[in-house]
Amino acid sequence: MHGSVSFVEIGTTDTDRTHAFFERVFGWKFTPMSHGGGWFQTPSMRMGLHGNDPQPQALASVRDAGGTAENSGEEVPGFGRFANCRDPQGIVFGLHQRPSAPQT
Repeated sequence: MHGSVSFVEIGTTDTDRTHAFFERVFGWKFTPMSHGGGWFQTPSMRMGLHGNDPQPQALASVRDAGGTAENSGEEVPGFGRFANCRDPQGIVFGLHQRPSAPQT
């Protein structure tokens, strides 16, 4: 898998403490979402924040490389798809796929 970074996700056990920390350190505005997480607007992209990672499932390319990944689910209009992943050592990261069709 090759490409440029379009989205970064941070996993945490305490989303309130984590978003307060990043707001204070970097000055990024946090936008909460109904599920308890949300996203920061950084100078170059959005950066997601979530808590309580669900049980991972495999995405072919991550699994083939020895990692695990949750099912990305349905595409979200204007955002695309997202999956939480872990490398072979258990380090959590997220994969984002841009939307298949531009938003009109």
